[in-house]
Amino acid sequence: MISNAEASFQSKVDLNCDFGEGYGIYTFGQDEKLLQYVTSVNIACGFHAGDPKAIRQAVASAAEAGVAIGAHPGLPDRLGFGRREMAVEPDDVYDDTLYQIGALGAFVRAAGTELRHLKPHGALYHMAGRSEAIADAIIRAAKAYDPKLRIYGQHGSLLLRAAELHGLRAVSEVFADRTYMADGTLTPRILPGAMIQSRNAALDQALRMVIQGVVLTPSGDVTAVQADTICLHGDGPHAASFAAAIHDGLTGAGIRLERPE
Repeated sequence: MISNAEASFQSKVDLNCDFGEGYGIYTFGQDEKLLQYVTSVNIACGFHAGDPKAIRQAVASAAEAGVAIGAHPGLPDRLGFGRREMAVEPDDVYDDTLYQIGALGAFVRAAGTELRHLKPHGALYHMAGRSEAIADAIIRAAKAYDPKLRIYGQHGSLLLRAAELHGLRAVSEVFADRTYMADGTLTPRILPGAMIQSRNAALDQALRMVIQGVVLTPSGDVTAVQADTICLHGDGPHAASFAAAIHDGLTGAGIRLERPE
């Protein structure tokens, strides 16, 4: 992670969620309920989750709702839902990322809409935050597909730095339903307290990140963040209620919910 820059108040913010992560007869998450609250979605592209039918249906639902559509490529690890790190070479990351963007892009084009952004999934997201080579491979794939793609990455990550170096729009992401470590990274899921269980706590964190530009760790440390977009995971049992609370709380505080331009 690179050092935190001084963050500023955001008068508008994007609210995104991971989307279309079912497979075959299996459904996952609360996609349809979330669509009324979010302004962008990150659609699984078939590696960690998703299949052709799931992708087509996710694109159709998102297009009908008028939310921004992004690619959510992951590692080739369906069994681990893309959350286990793998010893992948940068060339493989480039090929796999471009392949997944292309698969989603075909359905987006067929639906007559636009692919606006890319956000890596799970372990690939965190690997790209720490590794210049992995980050560069993902950004080169995104740029090869469409240099107008916006890149969603965790505040302070090497992925955002790589996007800026390649001339792509970097969108700094924060998390409403995850706790943070003192260095600004997310608390690993394997540790207790990694997920925020209270919707009021999630709303408080979202408001603090947008209005004050900081996040509080469970131990009381204060870390600066830039909240261009807020991620809300769709796989939690209370995802829809969290989304409703955060949507209403942000708009009630005078913050506009808009997809990044």
